[in-house]
Amino acid sequence: MPPSRRSSPAGGGGRRWDASGVGHVLFPRGVLALQRVDGALLFAVRAALAMALAGLPVVLAGRPDLAVYGMLGAFTTTFGRNLPYRRRAWALAWVALAMTACVGVGSALASVARPWSSVAGAAVVVAATALVAGVSKYVCDATGLGGLGAILLLFSFAVAANATTTPGQVLPRTGMAALGSLLAWALALLGRLIHPDRPQRLSVAAALRRLAELLDSARGGVGRSRHQATAAVLQAYDCLGLAPPTTSKRPGEDNTCVRLTDLSWSLLIDSTRGTPEDPPELARLLRTQAGMLADRHQRYPQVLADLAAYSSLPPEPGRRFSPRAPVPDDPGARRAWVLVRGRPGGRKPVSVLLVPALRMVLGTLVAGGAALALGLGHGYWAAISAAAVLHSVNVRTTVQRAVQRTLGTALGLMIALGVLAGHPAPVLLALVIVALEFLMEYMVVRNYGLGVVFLTPLALLLSDLADPESPEELIVDRGLGSLLGIVIGLVCALLVVHDRAAVRVERALAQCTEATERAERALVLRSRPPHPVVPVHLAVSVVELREADDAAAGELLSAGIDPAALAAAEQRAYLLLARLLHH
Repeated sequence: MPPSRRSSPAGGGGRRWDASGVGHVLFPRGVLALQRVDGALLFAVRAALAMALAGLPVVLAGRPDLAVYGMLGAFTTTFGRNLPYRRRAWALAWVALAMTACVGVGSALASVARPWSSVAGAAVVVAATALVAGVSKYVCDATGLGGLGAILLLFSFAVAANATTTPGQVLPRTGMAALGSLLAWALALLGRLIHPDRPQRLSVAAALRRLAELLDSARGGVGRSRHQATAAVLQAYDCLGLAPPTTSKRPGEDNTCVRLTDLSWSLLIDSTRGTPEDPPELARLLRTQAGMLADRHQRYPQVLADLAAYSSLPPEPGRRFSPRAPVPDDPGARRAWVLVRGRPGGRKPVSVLLVPALRMVLGTLVAGGAALALGLGHGYWAAISAAAVLHSVNVRTTVQRAVQRTLGTALGLMIALGVLAGHPAPVLLALVIVALEFLMEYMVVRNYGLGVVFLTPLALLLSDLADPESPEELIVDRGLGSLLGIVIGLVCALLVVHDRAAVRVERALAQCTEATERAERALVLRSRPPHPVVPVHLAVSVVELREADDAAAGELLSAGIDPAALAAAEQRAYLLLARLLHH
């Protein structure tokens, strides 16, 4: 933890400024870091296919202006990347409704306010854009929909609200958005017929890779790596619909993903009491098994046996494991996850969610208003750029986003200029948009800045497809609008100083303490195993404690909590998880 946090005893203290931590917050570390993400290729192909099906037929029919709204609806496929199919179906259904509503409400507002013909109408649209930005940010944070999330919803609304629209065009544009959303929803669920266990396999593979990183970081940074590994293993259990650990003998427990998740949990918890005999070899085995899961490789048994040798779980000689075996049905585990998600340790307090949303509202409102005052064409691009910068966790990640957005936009504008300079026909333009959608979805999960390189020309070409303009004017408007929005978004993050992140740390510490006490009481009753909610609540609480502390460390206002108290609570929780594992 940064030195600036060491300001008060264990119980917490007053908020205070500490200039020694400003450099830590404002230095944009990790801007160029690349992440490895399993399954990114297939996901990008699916997103591009949704875009093509929603837009190309309409372009071929001679209505490129309508095709844009179908393509906006196709952005629905971006959400719910890691959710199992049943939960993905519900999540994307709500996203599809939200995406359609953004286009419908935006088009209706444009037909009434007529922002292209009056300053008052443009001001109304700027205010509405800021409101949509704040609501989208709040809902995406509250529901855990990551990625570009709120930005795509805001983009859909802004494009519709700033287009030249008559009352008779509102319904067709809304219908096209609904059709694009429906196609994206269907494609996102089509995989259930081909590879029904893909989300579970990728989730378990991610947990194995995080464990390998934990073993690699044995000489430093263990706390952060252990937190990431714990969150990944919990995500794997949640995706399987089970609670840790599932070591009792039940029908269907021979599912490979279940067994690997239990092994991961055992290795993770045992790592708190010492390193394994051969960490490099174990990390290699974990990555090998992760690769097999991600690639649907069938050679599981030997690697499973080798991993089990490092685990404290009892051996199971002669027991067969198959990736096609059914996952055991565990109603108790499902109830445990529902209960934990409803606890303060499993969700962020409303006050913590409100401040980033208010930052988003303020940034987009000021950026859009400034663009309007300066007479910039396509002024909503300034608002979207400000929102993109503010679509972050804290000031530190806002600075990172600002740098990534600046570099990515500069490169993206060069790509857009090269494409638009050739004055491509609408069909060719639509094909380029589909290709850019593929590249954007493939790269943005690895590095946000690389995603912006392709997102920038994608947005420009969508605008040109809907209403062709001079390439030079589009490029200049986008460049100036983006620069204005990035600067305003960054200034807004620096000026809106708050202590909500510190409050979140205090609540997380209290919830972790409560969870450890609950676990200790459960261990006293040795006559029966603890309820599944006990380890789930404890593990979720310790993950939230670390996330809350990291978020507070990225703000300019010190939380005023002794790091020793947080470290002691975290260590106590992991030791109790080890006792629960071997109970």
